[in-house]
Amino acid sequence: MEQQDALVIKPPKRSPLVLRTVVLLFAMVCGVYICSICLKQTNIHTTPKLLNIKAFDQPCQAANIEQSEIPFVHYPNPVTFSREECACNPVRYFAILSMQRSGSGWFETLLNSHINVSSNGEIFSVKERRSNISSIIRTMDKVYNLDWFTSASKNECSAAVGFKWMMNQGLMAHHNDIVEYFKEKGVSAILLFRRNFLRRMISVLANSYDRDAKLLNGTHKSHVHSPAEAKILAKYKPTINATLLIPEMMKIEQTTAKAIEYFQGTRHIVLYYEDLFTNQTKLKEVQEFLRLPYRELTSRQVKIHRGTLSEQVENWDDVYKALNGTLYEKFLHSDCDM
Repeated sequence: MEQQDALVIKPPKRSPLVLRTVVLLFAMVCGVYICSICLKQTNIHTTPKLLNIKAFDQPCQAANIEQSEIPFVHYPNPVTFSREECACNPVRYFAILSMQRSGSGWFETLLNSHINVSSNGEIFSVKERRSNISSIIRTMDKVYNLDWFTSASKNECSAAVGFKWMMNQGLMAHHNDIVEYFKEKGVSAILLFRRNFLRRMISVLANSYDRDAKLLNGTHKSHVHSPAEAKILAKYKPTINATLLIPEMMKIEQTTAKAIEYFQGTRHIVLYYEDLFTNQTKLKEVQEFLRLPYRELTSRQVKIHRGTLSEQVENWDDVYKALNGTLYEKFLHSDCDM
């Protein structure tokens, strides 16, 4: 009987619903745990990448540069090439503002003889680049971002980059916008003029004549590199319109004064061809202005018109009479080497 009772007493059956609930809860816990592990692994892999990006974007520090100079120190990031080890080498922007036949070509070759300078020539001689202020700014941006390639481009780390700009190439017409650009971008202006307007006029007329005459074996050259070539070009003596001589000189004088006035608010230096030619310390001043390491600057260009003025003008007597006794008489008696 006791055996029968033992067989009759059985443990109660567990409800299937309870078992399913337990299994479901266990699965959920496991799922949450696995997801947390995956997220941790993802963070471990992505964090270094984020750190690398921040390190890459960190700007270069201007070391040993005075606070007042910082707006004029730049670290270009060219689109067309990588500066690599030069990325944190500071670059200064400049523009040579001048008139034709005022020594700007010779002066630019002197600057380009410096291993750390790239002056890219008369870039606005192409009309499309100066057709409007948008084109002008777009062109300047390309130059100052080191994406403008000419023979002046250097393999070494650039310390200064710029170009040559003539007064009649949109510079005076858009001077307000250009001055604002110079201020905003930290561009230093080098204003280069020629004191003796008469010698400049002789050079302009002779150069204009050679464009058609092509005296050097059928080739026109605005600048020469040998005394023999200079002697051939100097043989031509232009005839100057004495009637228009003084009005033309007044126009040059006014343009010079306006340019100095317009760019007075920028970081600038005013130079004269005659001073550069006779005083070598002026070139040292230019290098100091651009904060360049000092170098002896050289040029292969040879001066074309030498000697007294009376030997360089066909109608000298008319020119002499027109200027004698006027404010411009001093140009008749200038140094023959100028």
